[in-house]
Amino acid sequence: MENGKDIADFAVNYGVSHGASYIEARVVDSRDESYATRNGVILSGGITYSSGIAIRVLANGGMGFCSTADLTKNTIEDVIEDAIKLAKASKRKTPISFSEEKVVQAKWKTPVKIKFEDVSIEEKQKFMIDIDKILNKEFRFKLPTRTFILDLYSDEKYIVNSEGSKVESENSIISTISFNTAKGKTGGEQRMLNLGGASGWEWIEEENVVEKILDDNKGLVKAARNAIETNLKEVDVVISGEVAGIMAHENVGHPSEADRILGREGAQAGESFYLDLIQKGNLGDIKMGSDEVTIIDDPTRPGNSGFYLYDDECVKAHPRYLIKKGMLNELLLNREYASRFNTQSNAAARAINYKREPIIRMANTHFVPGDFAFEELFEDIKTGIYMKSFTEWNIDDRRFQSKYVGLEVYLIENGEITDTMIRRPILELTTFGILGNVDAVSKDFNSPHGYCGKGEPSQGVPVWLGGPHVRLRNINLGGKNK
Repeated sequence: MENGKDIADFAVNYGVSHGASYIEARVVDSRDESYATRNGVILSGGITYSSGIAIRVLANGGMGFCSTADLTKNTIEDVIEDAIKLAKASKRKTPISFSEEKVVQAKWKTPVKIKFEDVSIEEKQKFMIDIDKILNKEFRFKLPTRTFILDLYSDEKYIVNSEGSKVESENSIISTISFNTAKGKTGGEQRMLNLGGASGWEWIEEENVVEKILDDNKGLVKAARNAIETNLKEVDVVISGEVAGIMAHENVGHPSEADRILGREGAQAGESFYLDLIQKGNLGDIKMGSDEVTIIDDPTRPGNSGFYLYDDECVKAHPRYLIKKGMLNELLLNREYASRFNTQSNAAARAINYKREPIIRMANTHFVPGDFAFEELFEDIKTGIYMKSFTEWNIDDRRFQSKYVGLEVYLIENGEITDTMIRRPILELTTFGILGNVDAVSKDFNSPHGYCGKGEPSQGVPVWLGGPHVRLRNINLGGKNK
């Protein structure tokens, strides 16, 4: 990395001297180790190393981006000249500018006790095979297809820009995917459980990963064998942190992305219904939900899969209050879109590797925990459901009309969770329908891992998708249960 840092510093000086009004250089060295099993048999495995530099410039009101794995000065000079040519050739009617931000020089890293490379390949594969043995022993023919993936990613990064900011980082992310099929009496159910976080190998024991996978598959098998269809109509609903997390991510996080609001993602991943709202009112004055709803995106929460302390534009990260007590409060911004909204960046710029430009991304979007104990959420529910996990979801390209289908779901009667399981109840609600019907949020917090896709070319960045339990009142169930 020392050579990479020297090259990045050289790149910035060269860009300034050759006509860039702004230039940043980002050097990334990464290591990605991954294994997969099916029914206890190793299917694949290996380690991929990547190293390179990304160059982004502003010149004549345009932006240019180029990258290369060749860290020699001659190549860097060529890359910078190409980036400047791209910027000048854009001839934008509205020049691109960046928000003014504090110049920083900082270092940060993920706390790691056991590095991935210090654990033998044999131990990693044994861990995966042992999980399959546990599942096979517990469920046998009830869980006929079992797929398991382990991914261990780490990188070192150095970012420097022409304003004088320099940020060095070391990040480490571990994740597992359990994708299984359970056999039922009249069919089957499938379930994908993603777990992960910013940590080293110690995460396996500290987060009780094996126990979580076993518990989740117990729910999958029970749903496949025992869930029944009902004629439930209007009910109260308690959703787990997993379900609340995907709702916060899809219904609030994505429409909060300023580039999506102004149309950049329109041709790839859709737009945002927020555009209509902010054209009619100011942030802080737009009602989104009940007073119990506060949703933040917090990259600084320790252990979260999207953890970082400075973003890829050298802006210091902090919790971003997207919705505060039911009111639209903050958008997700990088420096370009902060300038367009005449404000400051809130450090939402991320790139998945040196080949991609930093764009606005989420990290860890969730309902803020409330004052209720888990048991208190059920006490005054006469008839309702507890949706512990979901099997599928869908949302329109403006992130407004949404659908969430339950998997492990229990009937609530007279304040108690019963043993009766409901087959695939559907929550089909608008974003306002979700947020406006929340009347209680629990103290606890649980978050699965996930990858959020965005951009062209696509960038799948690691995020957390969880939070506390949330109670919604008077919900009309969709699908066959209606």
